Amino acid sequence: MDHIVFLDRASLVAELRRPDCLHHWTDWPETAAEQTAERLAQATIAVTNKVKITREVLVQTPKLKMVAVAATGVDNVDLAACRERGVAVCNIRGYAEHTVPEHVFMLLLALRRNLIAYRDNVQRGEWAQSNQFCLFAHDIRDLHSSTLGIVGHGSIGSGIEGLARAFGMHVLLAEHKDAHSRRPGYTAFDDVLRRADAITLHTPLIDETKNLIGPREFGLMKRNAVLINTARGGLVDETALIEALRTGRIAGAGFDVLSAEPPTTDHPLLKLNLPNFLLTPHVAWSSREAMQRLADQLIENIEAFVSGAPRNLVG
Repeated sequence: MDHIVFLDRASLVAELRRPDCLHHWTDWPETAAEQTAERLAQATIAVTNKVKITREVLVQTPKLKMVAVAATGVDNVDLAACRERGVAVCNIRGYAEHTVPEHVFMLLLALRRNLIAYRDNVQRGEWAQSNQFCLFAHDIRDLHSSTLGIVGHGSIGSGIEGLARAFGMHVLLAEHKDAHSRRPGYTAFDDVLRRADAITLHTPLIDETKNLIGPREFGLMKRNAVLINTARGGLVDETALIEALRTGRIAGAGFDVLSAEPPTTDHPLLKLNLPNFLLTPHVAWSSREAMQRLADQLIENIEAFVSGAPRNLVG
């Protein structure tokens, strides 16, 4: 009998059916780092959304056979240690192909049309004091005919491309940074930074992508460009982002992720009270429809592994 332990069940608001196999299931709403090994002591299958499965945890959990990640990103799992110990790691794929692109375009439209700045003008009574029927306080830029650079072209990037083309945008797909060759249909990374009116990030957080966007990259971007990040906070040098926004190096940014989550109350981006910076609390993935697709696929991954035909293997 498999012993399945979901370490952070509260992170998933969805109906979760039980796998069609002989098993014992344990739910924990959340799990602190120091509790992980103890809670997995008898587990054969660990389910985690964001709780870290480290080498130290794996050493203390000899019965573990599978880590079922309730997300697409697996930067919370030590993949090398899992390989060494013969522990399979499976992730979720394709579930967010609608919800994340919609969130990206919510941020993008709000920034390009200066939604927050205009809301603030209205709340301060400036429209009521205007001498004409409208208030021209900030630039409004159309998405139509503008250029969107997409960094990462998996299911989410593809969904964003479809929405962008429906808005009449030109789309540039960014080649890997520092790539020695360019795939058909892709544009050199630096050229995307130089040409795009908006850039949206959709890559995993690995050693090669940490601080993918930093001072050098902000220096290449147009001054009227906006940056969207709904992937992982570590993709962007946050100190450089603050500097770019405060100095007008770029026109705006919309983020759904930070380098530390949850952030401490003194995190500098929480204090960045600018109308051209939008921050949401890592919810781009979490429409009810998307979370249910994730939950269904999570159980399918576990059933496939138990049946001897694992799928969505990572690493």
